[in-house]
Amino acid sequence: METVVLARHALAGSNRDRIASCTVPGEGLTPEGVQQARALGVELAEVDIALAATTELARTQETLGLALHGRDVPTLIVPELNEIRFGSFDGGLLDTYRAWAAEQSPSQRAPGGGESRADVAARFARGLRVLLALDGGTILLVGHALALRYVLDAAEGLAPAALMRPVEHAHPYWLDRARVERAAALLQAWSLAPQFRAA
Repeated sequence: METVVLARHALAGSNRDRIASCTVPGEGLTPEGVQQARALGVELAEVDIALAATTELARTQETLGLALHGRDVPTLIVPELNEIRFGSFDGGLLDTYRAWAAEQSPSQRAPGGGESRADVAARFARGLRVLLALDGGTILLVGHALALRYVLDAAEGLAPAALMRPVEHAHPYWLDRARVERAAALLQAWSLAPQFRAA
C-alpha cells in the first residue's frame, strides 16, 4: 500500500443509543447513517481505490458497501481492527464503560473477558501491518472510532490517552505509508510499556 484512507463507519443504531457494542455482527446503520455512507461515496468518487478493508462488524461493512456502490473494488476483512472487546460492558451504556475505563490503568482488562487498552493497541498494530503488507496504491479502511483515533494520533507521534477524542462518522482521513508505519510501531511499543499521555 502507498496510502490509506481511514473512515469511521456511518451512524449505527448502537451509536444513536449510546450502547457499547463489540459482538459480531452488531447493529446496522440508521437512516441517517445510510445518508452519511452515501455521502462518503460521493466524496471518494474520484479516488482510485485499489482495495477496501473493513472489520467483522455489520456497521463497517454496510458503510463500505454503500460508499463503494457500483464500484468493483476487492474487499478484505481485517478482524485485528475490530472494536475493542468491552467484556461485561458490551450491550450496556457506552458512558458506563468510559467512566470505568477513565479510572483504570492501560493494562487493566475489562471484566468478563474484555480487553485492556494495551491489548487493543497491540491488536491494532497487527491490523496495520496486514494493510502494510498489501500490494497496490490506495486502500480505503472503514473502521471504528477507537482504532481510528489510536492510529491517527500515533501517526502524529502521540501515545493513547485515557479518554480519546471522538472521530467523526464517515469522514475520510488520509495517511501515507510512512505515517501508517509510524503508527504501527508506536502502538506496538506502547502496548509493551503502556502509560497514558496527558489528555
